[in-house]
Amino acid sequence: MKKAIVIGATGGTGAVITSELVKRGVPTVAFGRSRHKLEELANRLGNPAHLLLATGDAFRTDDIAAAAKDADVLFHCANVPYNEMESKLIPLGESVMEAADRLCLKVVVIDGIYPYGRRQMDRVTEEHPKQPHTKKGKVRLAFEQMIFSSRWSHAHPMIVRLPDYYGPTANQASYLGGTLEAIAAGKMAFFVGNMKTPREYVYLPDAAMMIVELAASEQAYGQNWNIPGSDIISGREIVRIAKQASGTNKPVIALKKVGLSLLGLFVPVMKEVVEMLYLTEEPFRLSGEKYQRHVGAIPATRPEVGITATIRELQKKK
Repeated sequence: MKKAIVIGATGGTGAVITSELVKRGVPTVAFGRSRHKLEELANRLGNPAHLLLATGDAFRTDDIAAAAKDADVLFHCANVPYNEMESKLIPLGESVMEAADRLCLKVVVIDGIYPYGRRQMDRVTEEHPKQPHTKKGKVRLAFEQMIFSSRWSHAHPMIVRLPDYYGPTANQASYLGGTLEAIAAGKMAFFVGNMKTPREYVYLPDAAMMIVELAASEQAYGQNWNIPGSDIISGREIVRIAKQASGTNKPVIALKKVGLSLLGLFVPVMKEVVEMLYLTEEPFRLSGEKYQRHVGAIPATRPEVGITATIRELQKKK
């Protein structure tokens, strides 16, 4: 990898991938809308000389193409809110892919598990049938089809799929991000979904290591790749670890269908979470067998370590 550009560099996944690239000494362009947020990111990373900042609109192909000059790998980490997914996700992806096609770039697209639909196997492999039954799953499947479309004769994409995630850079775009931010701040928190059923979460620094390893492999492109977490864990256990790390004990309230629907009257994005609650009742666990076979060992930070580190980093930001 000669030079990388990260689209959406100040978001949850974008920031941690930028950090991993910088750590490895890869010349990197951090691309985002806000110069202030980009400068904050650069400051957190120690303002390395091989990190360049570029402001622009990811919906504008020309903005991306101008910033991506001399890059060979583009990481598409930009996202849209749930309530704008149907109208904006694919146009955003098309803008990114048009720039990548123009410049003959390799593209690493960060996505989730929604296109799989309901679980049909214990450890979900990349060959799991894609039969989404939700609006967002169907949009995400159409997004995948667009990414791998024959329209792009010069770009070389892959898609990496993450379960829900957590880490110091995770934010409200992650179900767990807002919960841990509130606990770290000593405030009452909300937990989306069922707190009893163990689920898979991936620690973002682990995910970034795996994603960058895949990006460096020529053979990885043109495929889907699962990015599994280290273990499964219940919401109750997450809250216990987080409270212990934060030294606080404010209530954490589980939000299920009724609560999310009521909140959705005031915060539209919360209403959109309701159809995805099946994932909290019928949890997925991704198989990492393909990654292990083609790349190697999977980084696996234990939840106790990752959650504690996340809480302490969040408290430093206050």
